[in-house]
Amino acid sequence: MASLNVAVPGIARETHASQTQLSWIIDSYSLVFAALLLLAATLGDRFGRRKALLGGLGLFTVISAAATFSSDPGVLIVLRAALGVGAAFVMPATLSTITSTFPKEQRTRAVSIWSAVAGASAVLGLLASGVVLEAWSWRSVFWLNVVMAVLALIGTYLFVPESADPDKQRVDIVGATLTVLGLGVLVYSIIEAPEHGWGSAHTLAGIGIALVVLAGFVAWELHHPRPLLDPRLFRNMPFAAGSLSITLQFFAFFGFIFVIMQYLQLVRGDSALVAAVSILPMPAAMIPMARNTPRIAARVGMRRPWIAGLIGVGVGLAILAQVDADSSYWLILTGLVPLGAGMGLAMTPATTAITDALPSRLQNVGSAVNDLSRELGGALGIAVLGSALNAGYRNNLDLEGLPGPVAEAAHSSLAAANVVGAKTGNTALIEQARDAFASGLQLALITGAAAALLAAIAVAVLLRRAPRKETETPAPDPETKVSQTA
Repeated sequence: MASLNVAVPGIARETHASQTQLSWIIDSYSLVFAALLLLAATLGDRFGRRKALLGGLGLFTVISAAATFSSDPGVLIVLRAALGVGAAFVMPATLSTITSTFPKEQRTRAVSIWSAVAGASAVLGLLASGVVLEAWSWRSVFWLNVVMAVLALIGTYLFVPESADPDKQRVDIVGATLTVLGLGVLVYSIIEAPEHGWGSAHTLAGIGIALVVLAGFVAWELHHPRPLLDPRLFRNMPFAAGSLSITLQFFAFFGFIFVIMQYLQLVRGDSALVAAVSILPMPAAMIPMARNTPRIAARVGMRRPWIAGLIGVGVGLAILAQVDADSSYWLILTGLVPLGAGMGLAMTPATTAITDALPSRLQNVGSAVNDLSRELGGALGIAVLGSALNAGYRNNLDLEGLPGPVAEAAHSSLAAANVVGAKTGNTALIEQARDAFASGLQLALITGAAAALLAAIAVAVLLRRAPRKETETPAPDPETKVSQTA
């Protein structure tokens, strides 16, 4: 999901994709991923998690290879959606395997490693993509997908045992359909809002329909004997806090990655590799913080570092929201460090709260909810922050007096404005477009900061009355042997 963000400027230049199409190329993957996670997890439990892993990775490999031959934005959107289908079958098995393999006293440490890898891999994906883009076009990012998926296929075949739920439950097709429809209409309405206007009947009707469908999903699940997701689970305050926190964290995180990579390359003029390297201070702060969070939580409880981490994310994004077209990298660095440290500090408690709140027989549900929260948050973050960026860019762009084709191109995206400005020798258009983009970026990052601070307030409120044993993380015991029973 993250790696293709580095290639967005190249895709825009070569395929002539508009800013809205760029949002869809990135977001169609995470939208389908999120919408199908619960259904894919259920199918994996019923027919075998190893089969789901192998099948999902195989589909991911084939579709990634097909995307390398595409040059049309519409085709890329469809192929990215198909990649989301493959990923939905892969991801749920990862965390459930860890939480069912490790005993409770070591689970926090195992989850902290999982959180560090999962969070840092987003940024390391940016770096890997930046490296290959130095030598090849944006298609090389999909070839990188192929290589990684093949390696994962080999690892799964060699090391992952088959497992399935002995209780062969019926698949909730109606619930799955309502999820796909509700989330699809919601994200579509948000991404298309700058085209039609946030206050237009088209946008408001779409969001309203989506909320009604999702409310119908909740009502259906409450009365279904085998629900995809039982809404009653959210009566457990740590579980609810963890789910909401993960959603809003990754709303801010993936939305930030989407907009900042365009800023670094299109406004600052950095190469793909330099842009990716510029983000490295974030995982440099994130990884050690995620690894040390269990020790901190064992001493002071889970609630304090959790809230502090979310505040750190909000502060980091608020600092980054001060950048403009001429900002020094030192300002960017000042925001990246608290953002990364905050993500590392908040991820492990949130994930542990979800998994520890459920008995062992429901660990697959906990894994699916954790993954759903991440991907749904990411999809909405890209949609909302991308739309805020798009709206801010267009509202601050003065195209009066420009020829029609030039104005239309500049209105569609900053990448197009740079191209037509260079072709016509209109440097004033390029500078104005970059300033307008920076204004949109500021609006997007302030939105992300507000989401992170909202998460901090929500966690503080939801856990204020939770029993101490539910909000503390047990200290890891280095002497405890890892259980070999999946």
